[in-house]
Amino acid sequence: IFGGDGWAYDIGYGGLDHVLASGENVNVMVFDTEVYSNTGGQSSKATPAAAIAKFAASGKKTKKKDLGMMAMSYGYVYVAKVCMGANQQQLVKALAEAEAYKGPSLIIAYAPCINHGISKGMSQAQLEEKLASECGYWPLWRYVPELKAEGKNPFILTSKEPNGQLLDFMMGETRFASLTRTFPETAKVLFAEAEEFCAQRYAKYKHLAEQ
Repeated sequence: IFGGDGWAYDIGYGGLDHVLASGENVNVMVFDTEVYSNTGGQSSKATPAAAIAKFAASGKKTKKKDLGMMAMSYGYVYVAKVCMGANQQQLVKALAEAEAYKGPSLIIAYAPCINHGISKGMSQAQLEEKLASECGYWPLWRYVPELKAEGKNPFILTSKEPNGQLLDFMMGETRFASLTRTFPETAKVLFAEAEEFCAQRYAKYKHLAEQ
């Protein structure tokens, strides 16, 4: 099953959750653009805090839904967050593991979109993915249920500590940078919240990986 984030996080989440919870041997791949790309760029639950989108002209005030963590909570769903431009080896490993796993699997792939307004241009999407991962915006991890039976930790964090360049990454995309011009005071607050959220999220993932 292939789908976008608007379907997986929002309008189709009930169906996706039902399929994953069923325990059936089905593979799902979500291409996450963090916005309703096909219908004009509306904000969705996949849209991160501080990003400008339709219906969020002054920046989205709430943080992004962590679909991967929600699916992982079942304990028997294979889950991976991947990013081709950041780590091709991790992506290929996740695809192979998901295909081999005899149960439901969910792979969430970061997908830069024209609605992001990447200053480098869409031709540099792979580089943008690499920067997103390195700064902690898009951490890479895998949850492999089968490892529990081997007495191993099923949560594997691939991403290293964020490099402190999150704000630089955000300023390289119009969806974030334009907020500093239209609502500068709001931008300061939302950017600070975004940095705190990314730091807390990585700390949570690191804790899970060290258990």
